Amino acid sequence: MRRALTALFLATLSPLALAAQPVAAQSAGAENSAARDLHQLFKDSDEASLRRNPLFAIFRGDMRYADRFGDYITDAYFAAEKKANEEDMARLAKIDRAQLNPTDQIAYDVFQWQTEQNAIGYRPDILKLNAVRPLNHFYGFHTFYPTFSSGKGGAPFSTVADYDNALKRHRDFIVYLDRAIDRFKEGKAAGIVETKMTINNVIGQLDSQLAQSVTDSPYYGPITQLPASFSDADKARLTADYKAIIEQGIYPAYRRLRDFLKNDYLPAARETVGLSTMKGGVELYRISIENTTTLPLDAETIHQTGLSEVARIKSEMEKVRQEVGFKGTLAEFFDYLRNDPKFKKESREALTQGYYDIGKQVDAKIGTYFSTLPKAPLEIRPYEEFREKYEAGGSYQQGTPDGSRPGIFYFNAYDLPSRTTPGMTTLYLHEGAPGHHFQISLAQENAALPNFMRFGGNTAYVEGWALYAETLGYEMGFYKDPYQRFGTLSDEMLRAMRLVVDTGMHAKGWTRDQAIDYMMANSDMGRTDATAEVERYIAIPSQALAYKTGAMTIQRLRKKAEAALGPKFDIRAFHDQVLNTGALPLAVLEKKINAWIVATK
Repeated sequence: MRRALTALFLATLSPLALAAQPVAAQSAGAENSAARDLHQLFKDSDEASLRRNPLFAIFRGDMRYADRFGDYITDAYFAAEKKANEEDMARLAKIDRAQLNPTDQIAYDVFQWQTEQNAIGYRPDILKLNAVRPLNHFYGFHTFYPTFSSGKGGAPFSTVADYDNALKRHRDFIVYLDRAIDRFKEGKAAGIVETKMTINNVIGQLDSQLAQSVTDSPYYGPITQLPASFSDADKARLTADYKAIIEQGIYPAYRRLRDFLKNDYLPAARETVGLSTMKGGVELYRISIENTTTLPLDAETIHQTGLSEVARIKSEMEKVRQEVGFKGTLAEFFDYLRNDPKFKKESREALTQGYYDIGKQVDAKIGTYFSTLPKAPLEIRPYEEFREKYEAGGSYQQGTPDGSRPGIFYFNAYDLPSRTTPGMTTLYLHEGAPGHHFQISLAQENAALPNFMRFGGNTAYVEGWALYAETLGYEMGFYKDPYQRFGTLSDEMLRAMRLVVDTGMHAKGWTRDQAIDYMMANSDMGRTDATAEVERYIAIPSQALAYKTGAMTIQRLRKKAEAALGPKFDIRAFHDQVLNTGALPLAVLEKKINAWIVATK
């Protein structure tokens, strides 16, 4: 899962997910007035967005606004975002698309789709549903910001100014936490509330952070790595200031939020988990599906697709069971894979080394399938212990465009006995290379790409590409081992089950336990993982639908290209075409690949 800015993006209620890829630049001399107007619109829109969203700028290595946190979730913030989006739409409408070259037409189409989706998110009836639910256990600044500020996250800590800027942001973050309480109060008064389950998890997250001593807090992390070049006076001042703001500012704000949620909000939160049971939730789920899949799909169609895919993948799993000579049923084979010690690592260190080894094996083969490789390095880390319990099995955090901060593949080592080895290869291919790390890093590194496409995108493409990347393990020879092949089938099954479970809970009235039982019955997932997955779908409705929808589209387009081009088909060229114009809405991607097929023939 692409996680680095997902929490940030959801917390600010902008409807798009993040990530993207390269667009070929047109020479300035060849630009006509329509192209110049389009490129200027992209530049102006991006610059204005960075001023309104300073943390986005920091993630991109732009430190001009680094002393600001941002006025997220205020009425003024939402009004400014809405006004900017309307101005962007108006300027775009004045540009004659027919006068643009094919590459700029793609950029035009993507920008149009994004602004239209943003406009839906800022509709008063939709905004009122989201603004009053500023965070839950899967998204929100309360878990994003400590990692961001830890000295190992997105914020740099190289100069005295970096340290002082962080202190200024911390003061604004404290204001934000109290602002979140006010938003929750609005929702409670209006009868628009989060679930008891998600809020209980948030309380647990806050308790975990408050249980850390000041010097063990991630906010204190930068003090443990003060540069030797700092003067003794600056070191002493910063150490005192960081201790003070954690002890006297951040922790008290966490307690205020925790106490409010526990004592005032939790009793009013929803017992049910489906979005359709929330006031206004039926319409919110409908538009969320189209936003995350980028296609005009409905919940019932997706549910049926999921059931069909679950049945198909289950038959492939049966073949593996027979191949390894397991005599029991498939359900018993699931239990065997969950529980046999040979499928477990004995320590966090051993699990980490296992991913290091997989990374080296992938690096040795990747050039056969890709002609363009990222310059940014990829780092492998377990989640920090303060947040691992509520995280997915793995995720990716992008680095900086200049490669000074690497991309990070995070894996989950919580409840180590529940973590099994068959899925390790496919998880690395998805979160690391050639999945999220390739797609996101190549985008950021291509300065010819408009910034909204370098750093923006949509979930169906982003996660669809990463799921497609898992399937390359067959061609690379990683799934000749039947257990690793079963591991990738298990991950594919997870994405298929998501179509069933997400729509089941949010459109068909399924309960949390019903969803967990379904996942346990149709896969070898441990209960810890199945529970975390289901609680994630409850927290971010429809997001999980994007993976399978996007991957099936890319797989279908590849088969179409292979059939049409025959011996002219080049896998490296196909991957370039999929990646080199950004994280496209799926309909735009299909139009592009169709044109490439015709041109290649």
